[in-house]
Amino acid sequence: MSYRSIAIDGPAGAGKSTLARKLAEKLGFLYVDTGAIYRTVALAVLRAGTDPSDQAGVAPLLEELDMKMAYGADGVQRMYLAGEDVSEAIREHRVSGAASKVSAIPEVRAFLLDFQRKLAGEHDVVMDGRDIGTVVLPQADVKIFLTAAPEARARRRLLELEQRGQEAGFDAVLRDIRERDWQDEHRPIAPLKRADGAALLDTTQLNLEQSLEGLLSLVKEKIAL
Repeated sequence: MSYRSIAIDGPAGAGKSTLARKLAEKLGFLYVDTGAIYRTVALAVLRAGTDPSDQAGVAPLLEELDMKMAYGADGVQRMYLAGEDVSEAIREHRVSGAASKVSAIPEVRAFLLDFQRKLAGEHDVVMDGRDIGTVVLPQADVKIFLTAAPEARARRRLLELEQRGQEAGFDAVLRDIRERDWQDEHRPIAPLKRADGAALLDTTQLNLEQSLEGLLSLVKEKIAL
């Protein structure tokens, strides 16, 4: 049986996770939040007291990493670390920057690559991240690069943090967004970029419903639903 795959890449705060999840729900596909997987690794590194940018310190931790992914009855992806549900903990502000740093480590990317490809080989998937269309699923049926202006992404991230009860200022969030963009775009391994053949969707001026309609339109141009 041949399964279909949709790869959605883009910078931090572009709304990839929310939109990819809603798109998967509409299509009846499995949603894979690869960012949550990297965040879980980052949380494990932070809890171990290791610098997330220290390749020599991070690599050995992967051998003992007890990480699992599961889906609840509502179809929402949950992440577990040593048996603990860390789905909320990985969304903390400090984990975001750490995730960007560990994702630049070759051993981390190799560790997670087969895991992600295996899911796409067993299900129809909507997978979002930074290098899905370029590295993880370069032969995806649909490739989309989702983006928005840094200021728009900072406002959305700030609202998300406030809804989670975390305090942050707009200037600090915007600075973090720009720093993470630079890190993601300039890392030597699988840098963030628009994949060959990927459609571009800029959501700066779009609300959630308009953005979702834009995604659906792009998907329908490529595959029969």
